[in-house]
Amino acid sequence: MKLSILILLTTFYSFLTVNKTPNKVNNKLAFEVITDDDKFPVPSENIGRLFYVQRTSNINTLIYELNAPGGHIDEQNPMHVYWLRYAEKGQREELNYIQRKFAYGLITKRLANDQYDVRFVSYKKFPLLLMKANDGKYHIFATIEQKQMMLNRVFVKIEGGSFWLPNVVYVELRGTDQTTGREIIQRFKP
Repeated sequence: MKLSILILLTTFYSFLTVNKTPNKVNNKLAFEVITDDDKFPVPSENIGRLFYVQRTSNINTLIYELNAPGGHIDEQNPMHVYWLRYAEKGQREELNYIQRKFAYGLITKRLANDQYDVRFVSYKKFPLLLMKANDGKYHIFATIEQKQMMLNRVFVKIEGGSFWLPNVVYVELRGTDQTTGREIIQRFKP
């Protein structure tokens, strides 16, 4: 239910016009298109990016990155969330209050050994874990079917419904099995 409200609120507050043509930033393509049921931009690689979220409502993309000014993680606020507004000019934009507090913001809790419990404010039932991986860098992990996945992308498929109660067809998680390096794709209906 909260995920449905989250999606509706962000759809309303996205101020969108759908434009699936690639935008140029600094004379370079701001994204490359992946082959998916729906064609969405893939954000350019960023050393601090942990994962990103996209929805069928528009091509604007939420970026979740490590908040480590000066190379040291901010223990009170270890992650930073912002938009890439592909439907406009491809610009970076901070979340507004409603998006941050009721939709796409995060609740983080420091655990032992530089690990953090991370949850979406709108869907607290889905725990994520921010921790260092085998490569010595911080990554975000989700546990799917007793396997730990290094999360790369979340995609929310919406068909119909209303502003307050959209019909979420599925949420798709894409990531990498840290042990084998193979891609894992998991869909669920919240």
